[in-house]
Amino acid sequence: IGDGSVSYGMDDGDDIYMRSWTGTIIGPHNTVHEGRIYQLKLFCDKDYPEKPPSVRFHTRVNMTCVNPETGVVEPKKFGMLTNWQREFTMEDILTQLRKEMASPHNRKLVQPPEGTYF
Repeated sequence: IGDGSVSYGMDDGDDIYMRSWTGTIIGPHNTVHEGRIYQLKLFCDKDYPEKPPSVRFHTRVNMTCVNPETGVVEPKKFGMLTNWQREFTMEDILTQLRKEMASPHNRKLVQPPEGTYF
């Protein structure tokens, strides 16, 4: 999508409720994330799009908005989920998480070994 740095798709093409999605983020240049590929799960419950989906990293990552034990993106620490608007898209979430990776407080954090998962 866009420049190819994020992508997403449904987990099950037969899911008529379109609830379960997989997202991918390519780590931004000039950060500890560069060259890494991160997989995430996004789940939309019955209140979506009025309420945000739940977002969880499958690939291990060290970021200030991600629970280090579960990989869950903590809504209170990730402004887009805190200030959710129904117009926001899956692409918006992934793009904003990628920007968060490049932010000063995340760009140099020591990362778990590549190929490890929550």
